[in-house]
Amino acid sequence: MILLWAVPPGLILGWLTGGRLRNIESRRLRLGYLVALALLIQLLIFPLGRIGPLIPWGTVWFHLASYGLLAFFLWGNRRHWPLLVMAVGLAANLLVIAANGGLMPASPEALSRGGAHRAAAALETHGQIGNVVRMDETTRLSILGDWLYLPERVPLATAFSLGDLAIALGLMLFFPYAMREPAAPEGSPPRADQTP
Repeated sequence: MILLWAVPPGLILGWLTGGRLRNIESRRLRLGYLVALALLIQLLIFPLGRIGPLIPWGTVWFHLASYGLLAFFLWGNRRHWPLLVMAVGLAANLLVIAANGGLMPASPEALSRGGAHRAAAALETHGQIGNVVRMDETTRLSILGDWLYLPERVPLATAFSLGDLAIALGLMLFFPYAMREPAAPEGSPPRADQTP
């Protein structure tokens, strides 16, 4: 959910640097449907309170597939430099997930402090819920797991990773990048709404 918190400052930065929302369309991002599909998969395997994930089987493969879809999207749009920042975060998350059997290690304490008390308790009890596994001394690359958190009083707070932070930073930087006026081709006359 930290990604949602990247949107307002990104929009503000875009407006402060003279950008306009209408200019985002000119960036022509490709393969956007892959992002929607990846997010749908992650929602289906994400632990939802007491009922757990909506799809309780094949979690590892679905989890890795969702990251593969996101990687294809980022590769297809690599000409947009803020997405390269997001790619670094995605790679960090994928690295720790691959090192821990296809599951994201998370700190129950961070989940609890972020307000996800039920998920934290379930993780302590069962060791794994959905696509998340309890972080402990056997966790590999735990520095890349979900150990950061926003305080519980912050809306949509939960635990997150350094990779999530990089993805959020890339998203925030994308708005001022995409909202700026696209460069006109050489030799073309200025637009009517531009001052000479």
